[in-house]
Amino acid sequence: MNWKLRACAASLIALGTAGMAFADSDLRTAIDKDYQENLGPLFEYFHQHPELSFLETETSKRLASELRALGYDVTEGVGGTGVVAVMKNGDGPTVLIRADMDGLPLKEDSGVGNPSTVTQVDIDGIEKPVMHACGHDVHITSLVGAARQMAARKEDWSGTLVLVGQPAEERIGGARAMIQDGLYERFPKPDYAIAFHVAAELETGTIEVPLEQVASSSDSVDIIVHGVGAHGAYPHMGIDPVLVASQIVVSLQSIVSRSIAPLEPGVITVGAIHGGFKHNIIGDKVEMQITVRSDDPEVREELLDGIDRVARGVAISMNVPEDLMPEVIRSETETTPPTINDPATAQRLRDAFAARISDDVLVDPQRGGMGAEDFAYFVTPDTGVKGVYFNVGGTPADELENAASHHSPFFRIWPEPSVELGTEAMVIGAMTLMPAKD
Repeated sequence: MNWKLRACAASLIALGTAGMAFADSDLRTAIDKDYQENLGPLFEYFHQHPELSFLETETSKRLASELRALGYDVTEGVGGTGVVAVMKNGDGPTVLIRADMDGLPLKEDSGVGNPSTVTQVDIDGIEKPVMHACGHDVHITSLVGAARQMAARKEDWSGTLVLVGQPAEERIGGARAMIQDGLYERFPKPDYAIAFHVAAELETGTIEVPLEQVASSSDSVDIIVHGVGAHGAYPHMGIDPVLVASQIVVSLQSIVSRSIAPLEPGVITVGAIHGGFKHNIIGDKVEMQITVRSDDPEVREELLDGIDRVARGVAISMNVPEDLMPEVIRSETETTPPTINDPATAQRLRDAFAARISDDVLVDPQRGGMGAEDFAYFVTPDTGVKGVYFNVGGTPADELENAASHHSPFFRIWPEPSVELGTEAMVIGAMTLMPAKD
């Protein structure tokens, strides 16, 4: 039995046992029909027209147009290119559903029949190829799908629905930009916020809902290592920044292995290092780009402080003068705290998915790394907003062994089951949190 038939059977059983928060037992049929007529072509458009972070102008226009046509009160340009759509439907809680919009600077080589061939000048002024290498095209397509189903079922829920098309998740800056632009002051502040990510490493037809930790914190750090230029054959006449930088790269790993507790996760990765321009010339500068990940605020600060300490300590040990000490620059925009679900709300959604989609739709959460998510800004403790972030499978079982990772030029997901299940889960999630009308 395929995933649609299996899930449909489970939903019909659930109707007689658990009850539904909405009367329409044909939700899945409606979503499948919508995919064939509207969501499928919409996904193709988004997939073939990706845009880079904070440059999602056409994507946001199309998303806004789709939502406005459904009767939502739509505002564009929030936090740059962000889209906010509001539908008020009587008394009740406010639920925010978020979908991220941006692509990545990669040339697509996925082998699918509708590859992106787009290039775009990035915010750094460099023209780059662009592809949806992380599934954000699925997210925004499903957001439209959920918007349509919620608008068609207004008699079955009560409250205020806020839909967010968020820019620049890949630079982990878009959520904070929207918050700083008054998302929670200009629009109804949510009691709950939900979002999902399509996952290439998960089987289609499955959902993963962590009860607490979802993603790590992330901080981008730049180090500028200064030196004194000289002839490559006369190294004693200068200070070699390549050598200093190389020693810093090696020493940084001691922070994780020797400065934090062995059972506390942490990552310091040097993702880029650039310096010099000729075989026989010692240059005067090396630039390094680093990503730092952790799950705990104290560990996060220990890692960041450790980078300062190591960079300076290595430079001193290699006789770098005080006026040429390395510059350690923490990004003020590419930074996010950990994403942590509200346990009680996550359990409510888990129970709803099991009862209303399939009793075997849920899989145990498995963290394979320390990915980050700026959805965290919508649900930080100081906001008082209860958040749930979950994953939806994007690869059929027989293809899982060959699934390419996210952020790879070979990345691909299977759009139809991914979009449909993502849409269904968001609708069920929202209606679970919003009471039916009397």
